Amino acid sequence: MDDELIETSEFSLHRRSLLPGKGFFYPDSLDEDRTEERIEDAVDGAEAVVITDSDADGLGCVALIREARDAALDVAPFEAALAAEMADDEPEDDETGEDEEEEAHERSTVALVASGPGDIEESLELVAKHVEDGTDLFVCDICPDSYEYIEDDLETLVERCSEVRWFDHHQWGEELEGSVRDAGVDLVIGDSEEECTTDVALRSLDYAFDDRYTELAEVTRDHDLWLKQDERSDDLADYAYWSGPEEYATVVGEYGAALPETVQAYVEHRRVEKERRIDAAVSRANHRQIGEWTVGFTYGRCSQNEVAEALRKDGCDGAVIVKPSGSASIRGSEGFERCHEVAGQVNGGGHPKAAGCKPDIYDDMLDMAQHWTTEGQAARTVIRRAFENLVEE
Repeated sequence: MDDELIETSEFSLHRRSLLPGKGFFYPDSLDEDRTEERIEDAVDGAEAVVITDSDADGLGCVALIREARDAALDVAPFEAALAAEMADDEPEDDETGEDEEEEAHERSTVALVASGPGDIEESLELVAKHVEDGTDLFVCDICPDSYEYIEDDLETLVERCSEVRWFDHHQWGEELEGSVRDAGVDLVIGDSEEECTTDVALRSLDYAFDDRYTELAEVTRDHDLWLKQDERSDDLADYAYWSGPEEYATVVGEYGAALPETVQAYVEHRRVEKERRIDAAVSRANHRQIGEWTVGFTYGRCSQNEVAEALRKDGCDGAVIVKPSGSASIRGSEGFERCHEVAGQVNGGGHPKAAGCKPDIYDDMLDMAQHWTTEGQAARTVIRRAFENLVEE
């Protein structure tokens, strides 16, 4: 394939917001080898390993764990690389700089394995395969879909590791929670309406953290629970999305929520494009009355939380943002707190006011092509039916 066909940073805003980032077009079969190499290299010689979601909440946990174990990296190389990137002023895409950052820093004795709800099975499998006996393991900000998917690898890790601790704040089923605890995992689940996972890590780690880490947890919570009372929380969320995981964990570990001027300038620079994508997605939205709820449906590669907030201000109780990759974000409000029930019907899950899913409706690239050219029509339909099912119940 010609690289120019997937270099979306060269496209118009309209076209690049309709298509997924170029990483989407990298086959999983090729990416698996790269993923295993990265994990094998990361855990080699590590005293502890953190498998975490790569958003601000999950990476905030990494910063806390490294601080507690005196394993924080030097922030200077990351700041220098960021300043150089700003000086180049190249067109930006949504992809992070994870590949580039591998050469920008030394390795921490607390290894970071970026994962997510859809990747946790593979992450546990590969860490179990390569981790050294006696290593400590932490899993943060991830709730697995089912225990059967992780059972063998988790039990192997409990046998091989010195300790296995799991911090989260999502909604766990009683059976799943019981099975993980019975496997020998120290599982701590915070109230998803009151705490983010960084809060959970802060109170669970036996370490006297100074005030900047308490503030980091508070500001992270403000965004993760969509409280929107501290404008700095958007800075953290955006920076976590645009930076590499190691960079974010190192910078907030050093500065907490008070991001340095270089990072603030970088975030503001990237927001120009972000705001244009938000406007495009909001302009595409249509509203549907489903039972007593008004639900806004839209499509695009954009910041789903800000789009959802705009739709709420426009009178929507719920918002569905279908993404070019095939997944979708579902956001609620005071008038709709059943997002996790909608997502649970469509191969997903989450919180009452925030959830995600990826409908199992894409069999081949022709289906994906139709998805892009119809702005997610098939995905919108199955998610709308999930809302309707709640009305029928």
